[in-house]
Amino acid sequence: MTHLFVSDSGDMFNTEIPGWHTMPPLRQNFKTTHRDIATVADLKATLRSGQYAWPGGYPLYFITSDGAALSFEAVRDEFRNVMDSIQNDIRDGWKVVGCQVNYEDGELTCDHTGKPIPSAYGEDEEESAA
Repeated sequence: MTHLFVSDSGDMFNTEIPGWHTMPPLRQNFKTTHRDIATVADLKATLRSGQYAWPGGYPLYFITSDGAALSFEAVRDEFRNVMDSIQNDIRDGWKVVGCQVNYEDGELTCDHTGKPIPSAYGEDEEESAA
């Protein structure tokens, strides 16, 4: 699908259509990181954008309404639960409300999988043991 173009604003355009640049996007909010996640569309756009912030490549993670941290892997694996909680305003631990950079918390783990969420500047366990 080389004719599909995603702009810096995260909107998708079909470049096969003559004058595509003067028309409304084929899909708005297709691929962009949302700090605040209010809809399933915001969640999908953030997942498509990836687990690293642009620019900078800082590692991202999701925050739920009860303050839990979830990795991109956990949200993808449990997408149906997360989607249902967002759509129906269910505060069951799956309602994702935001996405943040993990700047310095070298001990942050996903509350679902228990796996570490990388940090941009936090100490690694090996460094702190030395």
